[in-house]
Amino acid sequence: MVPTVETARLRLRAIRESDLDGQAAMLADPEVMRFVGGQPISREETWRKLMGAHGMWSVLGFGYWTLEDKATGTYLGQIGFADFKRDVVPSIEGLPEMGWMLAPHAHGRGVATEAVLGALGWADMALPGRQIVAIIDEGNAPSIRVAQKAGFDRREPATYKDASILIFRRG
Repeated sequence: MVPTVETARLRLRAIRESDLDGQAAMLADPEVMRFVGGQPISREETWRKLMGAHGMWSVLGFGYWTLEDKATGTYLGQIGFADFKRDVVPSIEGLPEMGWMLAPHAHGRGVATEAVLGALGWADMALPGRQIVAIIDEGNAPSIRVAQKAGFDRREPATYKDASILIFRRG
């Protein structure tokens, strides 16, 4: 069962089939994808990603939520925790890896920070004592600021797919 988390303006809820079009539009946007693989992805691949994100809850006890505006129900993006078994050096396998991605219409409004703090509040209760990590592209200044505001207080250089990235750690 996927818990629902609410903040002042946001709802983090279970992924639904109806999220496909909002998610597909977001993942087809080159600007959104610039720091997460670099290439827009198809609606079909988006569907597979949604199913994988939802399925983590039953396997890991954590996963991804759809992020929506609480007042309007508007799709804003996705946020959550995963263990993607990434081939990262140094390894982060076994640690909940936090990630967030927002649709362009949600940028610049403090949504990411509010959502990350809400999700971390859930993690502090549901995953007590667990270190949380986030990997962020060195050029993604907005996400780096969000991580720092949310208490990711240690960062270190790392390599993923032969590229330099940063690992942020909390806890």
